[in-house]
Amino acid sequence: MSELHLHVPFFDELWYRKQLMEDPATMNYNRGYGLPYDGYDPETGCIAFPESEWRNWYDYYIGREPDRFYAYIVRDDGTFLGEVNVHRSDEHPWYEMGIVIEAKYRGHGYAVPALRLLLHHAFDFLHADAVHNGFEDIRDAAVHAHLSAGFTVCRQENSLLELLITRDQYEAANA
Repeated sequence: MSELHLHVPFFDELWYRKQLMEDPATMNYNRGYGLPYDGYDPETGCIAFPESEWRNWYDYYIGREPDRFYAYIVRDDGTFLGEVNVHRSDEHPWYEMGIVIEAKYRGHGYAVPALRLLLHHAFDFLHADAVHNGFEDIRDAAVHAHLSAGFTVCRQENSLLELLITRDQYEAANA
C-alpha cells in the first residue's frame, strides 16, 4: 500500500470536499439523521457544498490551529482519499474529530493509518490532551479502525458509541 500523508487543501482544491460531501455512496452513513446543516439531504446523507459557501468555510477551518485543523488524506501518488478534522470541544477537555474515507477507497486499509496521522497532528502539534469521536455502534469498520488506532470506548448509550484516546494512551502506544 502506498504511504499516506495529510494535506491542508488550497482554496482551489475544495472541489474534492464538494465531491465527498455530495457523493451518496460516501455519505450514506449520514442518511436519515435529520442533521441540522443547510443543504442536508436525509434521503442520501449528502450535504450540499456549493461554491458560494467555499470562502466562508475555508476561512473558518483553514489556518485556525490550534483551535481546529482540517486536511485531506492523500496517497503519496497524489490521490485524494478522504478528509480528517479535529476541533476543540466547547463543552469538554478534548478535541472532537471526524474522518471520511471516500466510498471507493473504503476497505483498502486506509482508515487506521489516516487516524494515526490525525492523532499525531492533534497530540504533537495541537497539544491536545485527548481526542474524542462518537458514532453508531453498528458501524463495525469505523469501530474497528478507531480501536486499532488506540481509541478506547468511554461511553455507550443506546446505539451511540463514544471513543476517546488520551495523550497518555497515545504516548504509551507510540513510545
